[in-house]
Amino acid sequence: MASGMQEKQYTPSLLSFFIYNPTFGPREGEEEKKILFYHPSDVEKNEKIRNVGLCEAIVQFTRTFCPTKPAKSLHTQKNRQFFFEPEDNFWIVMVVRNPMIEKPNKDGKPPTVEYQEEEILVSLFNGTFGRAVEAGGVELLIQKLEKFFYRYLQTLHLQSCDLLDVFGGISFFPLDKMTYLKIQSFVNRVEESLSLIKYTAFLYNDQLIWSGLEQDDMRILYKYLTTSLFPRHSEPELAGRDSPLRPEVAGNLLHYGRFLTGPTNLKDPEAKFRFPKIFVSAEDGYEELHLIVYKVECPIMSVSSVSFLASVELTRDFCEQLDSLVGPQLTLLASDICEQFTINRRISGPEKEPQFKFIYFNHMNLAEKSTIHMRKTASVCLTSVHPDLMKILGDINCDFARVDEDEEIIVKAMTDYWVVGKKSDQRELYVILNQKNANLIEVNEEVKRLCATQFNNIFFLD
Repeated sequence: MASGMQEKQYTPSLLSFFIYNPTFGPREGEEEKKILFYHPSDVEKNEKIRNVGLCEAIVQFTRTFCPTKPAKSLHTQKNRQFFFEPEDNFWIVMVVRNPMIEKPNKDGKPPTVEYQEEEILVSLFNGTFGRAVEAGGVELLIQKLEKFFYRYLQTLHLQSCDLLDVFGGISFFPLDKMTYLKIQSFVNRVEESLSLIKYTAFLYNDQLIWSGLEQDDMRILYKYLTTSLFPRHSEPELAGRDSPLRPEVAGNLLHYGRFLTGPTNLKDPEAKFRFPKIFVSAEDGYEELHLIVYKVECPIMSVSSVSFLASVELTRDFCEQLDSLVGPQLTLLASDICEQFTINRRISGPEKEPQFKFIYFNHMNLAEKSTIHMRKTASVCLTSVHPDLMKILGDINCDFARVDEDEEIIVKAMTDYWVVGKKSDQRELYVILNQKNANLIEVNEEVKRLCATQFNNIFFLD
C-alpha cells in the first residue's frame, strides 16, 4: 500500500478544560461571571457560555435520577466529558477527543474516520477554591486558577495515560529492617535539631521510603516530585549544567547535597531564594507550609532525596544549618541503600524474561508496583506489552469499580495472551500471561504461584 493510502491514527487530545460556579452568575445576562477558568482562552465568549450552560444542564438532568450522585462523565462518539465537583458548586470539566483512525478510500473519496470510543480511561483532577475566595474574592481565585492551570495543562500527556494514572499510587522502595531504622533515626534527628520542620518524606530513585504526611497529601506531593520537580532538575544535569557531582566538605565528611527548592548557591550572599508554599490537611482544614527538597547524587550512587515541610519563612542561616546537617548524613544513607540494592540484584540473579507481567495496587496504603512499565513519566510511557492488552486491563478495572465485592476476571486475548484481574480486600492485581496453549485451570494455578512468590506476605482471597 502506498504511503498516501495508509491509515492515520490520532491519539486522545484535550479539547477544553474549564471551571465554573453556577451561583456566581445566576441571572440572565450574567452567565460569563460563572466562568472562573477556560482553556483554550481564545475561544469566543458565547461559545464558552454555551458549553458551560450545556454542562449545567447535564448535571441538573442527572440529578433527577440520583440526587446524591451527580454526573461524572458523558460519552459521545467523538468526545468524552468529565465532571468533578471538588467543593460545593465549584465544577471542573474536561473535554477529551476520543482517539480516531482515518482510513483512506479508493476513487478519491474522502477518508473514513472511525472514533475509538472505548480507548480512554477516566482520570479526574482535584482542587480547592473556598480559601482563595475568602482571602481575596472571586478575582483572586481567577488569578490563581490562571497561573496554575496555564502551566499544569501543558504537562498533560493524555496519550501516555494508562491504568497507573487511574490508580495515582505510590511506588515504595523495599528495605531491610536495619537500613530502614537508620533512615527513621535520621528523620528523627533532623526534626529534633531543626524544630521548624513539621513533616519529612524520604525518597530513593523516585520511590518512597519514609513519609510523615497523611496519605492523600503524600500522594499529591509524590506526583509533583516525580513527574514535575525531579525531571525538571535532571534535564540540565544531563546537559552538563548545574552538575551535582562537585562534592562539598562538611567537617571531615564529604557530601554531594544540594537544594532543589530554595537557594541554588549557598555561597552567594546576594542570591535570592524562596520556597514554594503548599497546603496539607490539618484538623481545622488546611495548613500552609514551605516545601524544602534536598537531594544528593554522586558518581557511584543513584539519586536520594528528602523533602521537608516547614511552618514559617526560612532564612539563609536555617538553610546553611540544614545543608551541613543533612548533606553528609544523606550521602552516607544513599550509599548504604545503593549497596543493599546492588546486593539484592546480585542475589536475585540475572534478569530473565518472565512468563508473566503484572500491575499491583493497594487502595489502603496507595502502594503500586508494575513489571509492565519500563519507564513511566508525565510525558513518556514505555510499556512492554501491546496497547490492546493495556486496554483490557483498563476494562477489567472499570468492572471492578462497579462492585464492592471481591472478584476475579480471566480473559483470553486475541493475541493468545491470558489477562487476569484479581480484586481482594482493597487490593487489585492484574496479570498478563504469555502461555499460548494453557487452559483456564493452568492459568489459575500460574496466578496462584505468582501470588505466592511475589506477594507471599499478602493474602489474596480465592
